[in-house]
Amino acid sequence: MQRVLYKIAMISVILALYSCNNREANNEIVEAQNETADDRIFVSKAQFERSKMTLGSIEEKSFPVTVKTSGMIDVPPENRAVVNATMGGYIKTTPLLIGDKVRKGQALVTIENPEFVSLQQEYMEVTEQLTYLKSEFDRQKTMRAENITSQKSFLQTESAYKTAVARHNGLRKQLQLLNISPSRVEAGNISSVVIIYAPITGSITKVNVSRGTYVSPATAILEIIDNDHIHLELSVFEKDILKLKKGQLINFKIPESSTETYRANVHLIGTAIEENRTIKVHGHIEKESDVNFLVGMFVEAAIVTDSAFAKALPETAIVAFEESYIVLILDELTADGYFFKAVEVKLGSSHEGNTALVSLDKLTTTDKVLTSGAFNLVADE
Repeated sequence: MQRVLYKIAMISVILALYSCNNREANNEIVEAQNETADDRIFVSKAQFERSKMTLGSIEEKSFPVTVKTSGMIDVPPENRAVVNATMGGYIKTTPLLIGDKVRKGQALVTIENPEFVSLQQEYMEVTEQLTYLKSEFDRQKTMRAENITSQKSFLQTESAYKTAVARHNGLRKQLQLLNISPSRVEAGNISSVVIIYAPITGSITKVNVSRGTYVSPATAILEIIDNDHIHLELSVFEKDILKLKKGQLINFKIPESSTETYRANVHLIGTAIEENRTIKVHGHIEKESDVNFLVGMFVEAAIVTDSAFAKALPETAIVAFEESYIVLILDELTADGYFFKAVEVKLGSSHEGNTALVSLDKLTTTDKVLTSGAFNLVADE
């Protein structure tokens, strides 16, 4: 009897152990299934519609082939003026500041110098002498025609008169360069101060003097820039020069002040290579009146030289994740919703909202890709 009870007890223990092992095995299977399911991202149909998510596929898109370059915003030489003094002197008044707008012909600064008085005095003296010399020349000319005077006397009078005329014209021109009116000087109005006027319309960008500063003809007193017409001045490396043609599109940015991309066109290409092995490219900006660029702004540009086709996805389908880029591919569609799996991709260039894919090792053109809403799903994970 004891032997029977012993056998029953042993059978019960074995059955209990077997039952426990089965439960553990089943639990492991369920956990493995759950882990497999957790690798995917589930989106219910209600969430898909509420978040306005969309599906798409890889498409063939055209991408521009570009030459990367840099440069600056500039103006044509005729729109930039450096103001100098024709003769040296001391600055008497300088009322303008950097940023002030000036009109062509507007008074900029006044300069004072005693030499201006001497120049006007000399002009008056020559003017008075000219009247006498002209009268004497006419008299000698008449007398010579009647053989009353000698040829020598006539030639001496003629030489003195013509020398005075040349001197008078030279002094008159110097006064005009100093913006002094010869007619006012002839009327006896002599001044030690001259006015320098604006040669162009524009804005003051540099003021290099103050009241009392002595300036010579080589001194740059002010700089004026007219921003009515601005352009791109780019530097392209020698290896890319033969790819450039007049009229090519330029996409450029002002990285220090804006993320917006602007457009321009190649207008002129330099004909000489500079010491740093680059060539200057002049570009005209599209819709120039709609922008407010300043001369000297740094520019990053891409000159479109050709186009090429590549497999691409919308930029909204690609998510940056842990120093890589991923897209979400539809793995399974059920009655409850969508199961997506993440696939790492390598990217090429971007253009007009599309990004080229470098390779399709883990993707096919038949895969359905989440093109809208992927960022939020990856961020939630």
